[in-house]
Amino acid sequence: MSRGILLVNLGTPASCSTADVRRYLGDFLMDPYVLDVPWPIRKMIVSCFILPFRPKRSAEAYAKIWDHSGPGTGSPLLFHSRGLEEALSSQLTVPCALAMRYGDPSLEAAIAHLRDQGVSELLLVPLYPQYADSTCTTTVERVRQLVENVMALTVLPPFYDRADYIEAQAALIRDHMPESWDHLLLSYHGLPERHLTRADPTGNHCLQSPDCCATPSPAHATCYRHQCLETTNRLAQALSLSGDQHTTSFQSRLGRLPWLTPYTDQVLQDLPGKGVKDLVVACPAFVADNLETLEEIGLAGQATFRAAGGETFTLVPCLNSRPDWVSALASWCEAAAAG
Repeated sequence: MSRGILLVNLGTPASCSTADVRRYLGDFLMDPYVLDVPWPIRKMIVSCFILPFRPKRSAEAYAKIWDHSGPGTGSPLLFHSRGLEEALSSQLTVPCALAMRYGDPSLEAAIAHLRDQGVSELLLVPLYPQYADSTCTTTVERVRQLVENVMALTVLPPFYDRADYIEAQAALIRDHMPESWDHLLLSYHGLPERHLTRADPTGNHCLQSPDCCATPSPAHATCYRHQCLETTNRLAQALSLSGDQHTTSFQSRLGRLPWLTPYTDQVLQDLPGKGVKDLVVACPAFVADNLETLEEIGLAGQATFRAAGGETFTLVPCLNSRPDWVSALASWCEAAAAG
């Protein structure tokens, strides 16, 4: 069979206009893996309480990081993901395509493109280091629907603990460390706590004790919090950091339900009062820079830190198309194809 590779990232609006952002948010938030309530309730929440208000605010945030410099720019998530696809393709001997779970380039178009090239065995690469239903599961299930009876499907699992991913991420952070710094904040995208308990196959492990993520369990295979903390632990080891030199936090919470803590915005406000003046922030839940890294952390988060008394703020970029990251991804794809 002829093999091909499909890279999938979460998605981006087509532009930073309010209409395009509304369209994107509607598609995203109506996914039952994202807003996990029955359809009538989900529809009411999205249509009555989110879409009338949030698109304008989000569009303003997108406008702050949108690149209008010329062709091949626009959404940072899209052009960085395209850069990764191009760099990866140069190291592979099989066809490779990029898609977004929501928005363009669409899954349907990318799969059709690979099919037209004769691909009958697909390796799906969800570009999310840690597992979550709202990223991995929704992507895998949608692709499975689209390729059923058309292509054989293999899925690359989350790579949060792969040595070459950790090495690339650690090298990236090390390369962007300023000469003077006193703390590293590792900020991961947040999740509602109930997403963890829902994904727990044991039904009685996640969030049931203070040290649940450090206690071995089958639940860790689908526990986003455990995988984030494990990424932090491995990065701290690779960077030779002591416990008081780094903090893990979770950003981008939405609504009033309990989300994973500590919250990044609160940590940024509190760190200067604890003596942290020169802060470095990295976001290891993302492989391509996007709204959450560039605006939420790089602009709003920096403003919060400085207003609280912080002095210097260094945002580490995402891996994007960094050569060591591309090489690691290429080696995984080759190994999966050979298997």
